[in-house]
Amino acid sequence: MISLRTTWLAANAVLMAVSLWMIFLWAPTDANLGTVQRALYFHVPVSIIAICAIILVAIGSVVFLATGRQKWDWFAYASAETGVLMGGLALVTGAIWGRPIWNVWWTWDAKLTTTLILWFIFVGYLMLRAYAPPGAQGARLAAVVGIIGAIDAPIIYYAADLWRTTHPQRVAGPGAEGSLESEMALTLVVSMITVASTYAYVLLERYRVRRSEAELIELSQKVRATVAA
Repeated sequence: MISLRTTWLAANAVLMAVSLWMIFLWAPTDANLGTVQRALYFHVPVSIIAICAIILVAIGSVVFLATGRQKWDWFAYASAETGVLMGGLALVTGAIWGRPIWNVWWTWDAKLTTTLILWFIFVGYLMLRAYAPPGAQGARLAAVVGIIGAIDAPIIYYAADLWRTTHPQRVAGPGAEGSLESEMALTLVVSMITVASTYAYVLLERYRVRRSEAELIELSQKVRATVAA
């Protein structure tokens, strides 16, 4: 019998294939931006998911601090691990977009800078988990970082509105000022679903790994205590 995880993974593969076909073969090319405009269908979804990831880290951290239930700490940890990947992809795809448009790989645009800060927040969170004291103390310290880091999420989202810099205005989401042709909009929606589904799958897998690691550590401690007794 095929498991749910296998079915989900296969569905993600199909979604990815459909997304790539729509991005490179079906969606029209923007008359002003040219082929580089196709980076939009990668950049926007991974950027949104990166923002969502830090919010999930904060939610998991708040619930962990309030309840002390370790499963929420595992969830926050897994969200940070997947979030650093999405944040890195957002920076890379943004650079690919910006190079032919702005003639530079990087500029200290407000939206780019705050996204870079988000990536450093993820990295800082993971470094803290790696080097902080093990157990509840390290988890609580990381939870504080995750909660504070979530402040960057709305700043990133509204950065282009607050500072009116060179970054294009939003074409999707609440408060979007731009618009897309119907084919482009549909392609972006499918790409968003693909990235979100893939992110959720990886998040769940990382959560399971964190849970297994914690259970293994607990079992190891019990064995050592039994042997010592």
